[in-house]
Amino acid sequence: EIMDRNLYERSCDVRWWATDSAIVEAGATSSPEKTAYCSKRLGGILGAYTVYLDLWLVDVTGKVLATGRPDRYPRAKGSFVGNQSWFTQAMGTRSGDDYAVADISACEQLDNRLVATYATAVREGGESNGRIIGVLGVFFDWKPQSDAIVRGIRLSAEEKELTRALTVDRSGTVIAASDGAGVLTERLSLRTEGKTQGHYLDADGTVTGYALTPGYETYQGLGWYGVITQKRARG
Repeated sequence: EIMDRNLYERSCDVRWWATDSAIVEAGATSSPEKTAYCSKRLGGILGAYTVYLDLWLVDVTGKVLATGRPDRYPRAKGSFVGNQSWFTQAMGTRSGDDYAVADISACEQLDNRLVATYATAVREGGESNGRIIGVLGVFFDWKPQSDAIVRGIRLSAEEKELTRALTVDRSGTVIAASDGAGVLTERLSLRTEGKTQGHYLDADGTVTGYALTPGYETYQGLGWYGVITQKRARG
């Protein structure tokens, strides 16, 4: 529930910022003056929203025109992202009310940091039904936010030795782990039997509890599960 509320805000942010005049004008002209001002504006936003690693304005061909932190992440500006799912989905949105979201991934241009990427089309005049003139991508700093949740589960010292708190995506891939292990490399086959929450006992005595993320407001969630696994105590 905490993460869904957090990500709901990210879906709101990207749609709001895509109507900012500096971003719209840079997308419309791609002129050096406009893109430089757009970069300054993106940097100003990042100063107030510390949960993001960077914000990118991308033209309709997939080239990154402006970023909010060009000094920290110099490989981002000018890079090609036209083959990224968040970009292609954003280019296919029907209106400014729609947005795209990508699976948790390591972003090469952001020093391989883990990101939750949200994107939407930048539209002519900032109008909801305007012609698409670019894409705004926002990169949520995933690891510190997700770690705070899975490591914040209240457990006794004994329980911590036997227990893992996890978040897994809709494919079962581990995207956060209280022990830091298996992120993006481990996959769980949850035995949910179609239920949104429940628990079961494995043959080795491990108990697994799970709950589907519920969404928040207009954010439907991404089919992720919160999971706790606990091994049998020795003796």
